[in-house]
Amino acid sequence: MDSPLALKLRPTSLKEVLGQEHLIGNGKILSNLVKNKKIFSMILYGKPGIGKTSIANSLVLDLGVRYRSLNATINDKHDFQVVFNEAKVYDGLVLIVDEIHRLNKDKQDLLLPQLESGLITLIGLTTSNPFHSINPAIRSRCHLFELHELTEDDIKKGLKMAIKKDVLEGIKIDNKSINYIANVSGSDLRYAYNLLELAYYSSSDHKITKEFLESIDNKHNFFHDKNEDGYYDVLSAFQKSIRGSDVNASLHYLARMLKAEDLDSIFRRLTVICYEDIGLANPSMGPKVMAAINAAERVGLPEAIIPLSVVVIELALSPKSNSANVSINEALKDVETGRCGNPPEHIKTTSPNYKYPHDYPNAWVYQQYLPDNIKNKKYYIPKDNSKYERTLKQVNDAIEKLKEEALLKEKS
Repeated sequence: MDSPLALKLRPTSLKEVLGQEHLIGNGKILSNLVKNKKIFSMILYGKPGIGKTSIANSLVLDLGVRYRSLNATINDKHDFQVVFNEAKVYDGLVLIVDEIHRLNKDKQDLLLPQLESGLITLIGLTTSNPFHSINPAIRSRCHLFELHELTEDDIKKGLKMAIKKDVLEGIKIDNKSINYIANVSGSDLRYAYNLLELAYYSSSDHKITKEFLESIDNKHNFFHDKNEDGYYDVLSAFQKSIRGSDVNASLHYLARMLKAEDLDSIFRRLTVICYEDIGLANPSMGPKVMAAINAAERVGLPEAIIPLSVVVIELALSPKSNSANVSINEALKDVETGRCGNPPEHIKTTSPNYKYPHDYPNAWVYQQYLPDNIKNKKYYIPKDNSKYERTLKQVNDAIEKLKEEALLKEKS
């Protein structure tokens, strides 16, 4: 079977790797390791198709060290043990482990002593954030290097190199088409190579035009895998864009989740945003969000995009307040740290001394409600950036003033 184009074009030296100048540029850390003929255990992490495997392979080839490659998902304990036995024969080797975040406990238990002794130098590759997904014992023995997304210029450079190498014999392609592939690749060079190869072999005369590319690939590539960090990054960016009142960014991230048909995540996130970030600044948004979710569920995709876009625009441009969220978290902190105390006697279940507010003018009478040890605690600090919460603040200030007057009367 013929190897894919991406594999045929895989670099054999750091000098051939595209992008990642912060790691492999002149005088940067990985280039200096090659220059000084030294290697340490490391984890390379970042999105798919941006050069993790290419850097790992180039590094060991530039250094001329003995190495083996395994995949944490595919290879079993026996495969790992074979590599460790070989390392003992040759007094050490470099082990490249793809998808290292999926390394199970049995394999970790085998690997850790070999890392500890220095018999194995590990290069782990992952699309996940190692601070969240890698066993801390392994992580502490490795240097962590994050790879950055490739730019469109990086992708274009890679495509032009592929065309010049004549791997795709007789290919005819213009700059407009190269720009299109770079634009739809979502910073994934592997995806760009795969699309180029598909277009080459699916055209009758190996001539590739933008129109032909659009006919065979009309979906842009983007990283949205529920099992990886990219998924959570999009959710995070969605909420933060609404919180930051950037309506255009909010719609962009909504569109990405809609493209993935991820309605459940959209519904959950909109509900959280409504109460965490809008809150008391615009309480009417609660029913509006629920109505939009209900409408989207009823009509389904593609029409669901209409009510969802309406409510996202409103959320982004709504006044913001996190006072309710801050207040309850402050109260929870007291409860979790033991700052509770007994309720005052007069509001306990069977107390005859309870003052029923409705028996008093304006349905209010002063009495202590918080436990003695925190009786003066203020959890709710109103914001002053919306009409509704300004009204709540006025009510709250009036009640606080009545409390002060009542306390002065008690003391006199």
